[in-house]
Amino acid sequence: MNLSTLDLSIIIAFFVVSLAIGLGASRKAGKGFTEFFLSGRNMPWWLLGISMVATTFSADTPNLVADIVRTNGVAGNWVWWAFLLTGMLTVFVYAKLWRRSGILTDIEFYEIRYSGKAAAFLRGFRALYLGIFFNLMIMATVTLAAIKIGGVMLGLSPIETILIASVVTVIYTSLGGLRGVILTDFVQFAMAMIGIIWAAVIIVNLPEVGGLNNMLAHENVSGKLSFVPDFTDTKQLIPLFIIPLAVQWWSVWYPGSEPGGGGYIVQRVLSAKDEGHAVGATLLFNVAHYALRPWPWILIALASLIVFPDLASIEQAFPEVDKNFIKHDLAFPAMLTYLPSGLIGLVIASLIAAYMSTISTQLNWGSSYVVNDFYKRFINPEASEKDLVMVGRISTVILMILSALVALALSNALQAFNILLQIGAGTGLLFILRWFWWRINAYSELAAMVISFLVALYFEFLGPEDLDDYVKLVIGVGITTVGWLTVTFLTPPTDHQTLVGFYKLIRPHKMGWSKVLAKESSDSIPETREGSSLGLEIACMIAGCFTVYGLLFSMGFWIYGNTLGGLIATVLSILGIVFLRRSWEAVKK
Repeated sequence: MNLSTLDLSIIIAFFVVSLAIGLGASRKAGKGFTEFFLSGRNMPWWLLGISMVATTFSADTPNLVADIVRTNGVAGNWVWWAFLLTGMLTVFVYAKLWRRSGILTDIEFYEIRYSGKAAAFLRGFRALYLGIFFNLMIMATVTLAAIKIGGVMLGLSPIETILIASVVTVIYTSLGGLRGVILTDFVQFAMAMIGIIWAAVIIVNLPEVGGLNNMLAHENVSGKLSFVPDFTDTKQLIPLFIIPLAVQWWSVWYPGSEPGGGGYIVQRVLSAKDEGHAVGATLLFNVAHYALRPWPWILIALASLIVFPDLASIEQAFPEVDKNFIKHDLAFPAMLTYLPSGLIGLVIASLIAAYMSTISTQLNWGSSYVVNDFYKRFINPEASEKDLVMVGRISTVILMILSALVALALSNALQAFNILLQIGAGTGLLFILRWFWWRINAYSELAAMVISFLVALYFEFLGPEDLDDYVKLVIGVGITTVGWLTVTFLTPPTDHQTLVGFYKLIRPHKMGWSKVLAKESSDSIPETREGSSLGLEIACMIAGCFTVYGLLFSMGFWIYGNTLGGLIATVLSILGIVFLRRSWEAVKK
């Protein structure tokens, strides 16, 4: 693809702006750990919410959606739409608890909730397991998408794409810390949304596609439009709809959608001004992530079914691309090659922005674990603030190099998505309950982590090849859940004083803590919170889900030209908004 002078100017200008923001934030970021990794705990909800959305809009996300739509139709997106349930649970139940903890990373949680050497080991091991291993897998999938986009749209080799895409990201991330990441996220998200919406409009109206009405009526597309799978086809209904909504959302740990919150979502929560801003940020994130963003990706994926009806047509159109990369997720960058000169520069810049926003967050987040929960905790407890920042910057560079190497070993985004789901299968329920059930201990967490990982390895390398992914997931959830519950009852509980200290600090609902509180005088136990109850929070979670799904499907119905469906979905979302508005003051405390 030949880029015009205007295209190149837009891309270069984007790089310059990103570097300028990183340089501008570097002075504050260098003051110490809290500034570098939590931006001084003074971020407003709207900036944090947009940063969360920008991070989850990575270069691999449109590729993943294209893969899903082309293979399973629009309804296939329930494999990630279902995570809205755990997202809303985080909004109304857990966001304020995390912010109230006052910790520096979510891994530090282990030593305020559990006691003894097991808690210390868990903290250190999880810091390396999540901060390095899991983090590298996420960054590798994002980098894989960048490799495919660079190969299809610019004719770049994998090595060339990695070098170009990562150098600027590493520079501004290592200099500006989380503040630099959040500020660049704002610019990057704006560019990414403008670029992808504009691209969708152009692509749907290509002569090869013939406009929206022709696309929706095309034989390759018409059978892919339903929002839910065919209820008579259990081969599609069970894995694409029933399992995600009945099992996956609460049982699986997945970055960005952790049951009970975690990872970079909690990092943003911990950097919020207060509990109210923490709740507002996570709510904005879930609305934008699930309701406002998917349709441009879906429309481009549907259009690709007309232009590139199968993998052979993609391979024929791009013979220079490595055959190992010819998967359905390649259809997304393939469609972008049809964009006109001028717009292509903005779209490429927006995809670079999507890549950089995700990678910068993963680098800063993973580095925070390495620094706070491993280096400072176990290697050099007396390290100065400047030393911690330096180690953070060095680990940022190393993580980027390692993720690039892992990316070269992957072939498609959906493959990595399923691997990550399986590794986290069965751990989610523990993360939900550990705030409200005193009996869970450090050994419970260790058991869940080890068992889920071993089950994932078995299915990936030793298990029967013809077993469906959803069957592996359910089996993994069952084995892991039974395993950690058994270990919980066979091992001693957390030290009583640690449990009391945790309760006084976090002030969760008393349900599940009665046995601990019975040993304390009523005067020493703080009230949970004013005006709120777990029942109200769950009701808000449900209302939030109806609101966001209503917004998502109302847009789809209007696009499809289904007026009645659009009106019903719109009214449903409005009713949800009204309920949340009336309950807001109580649940945000």
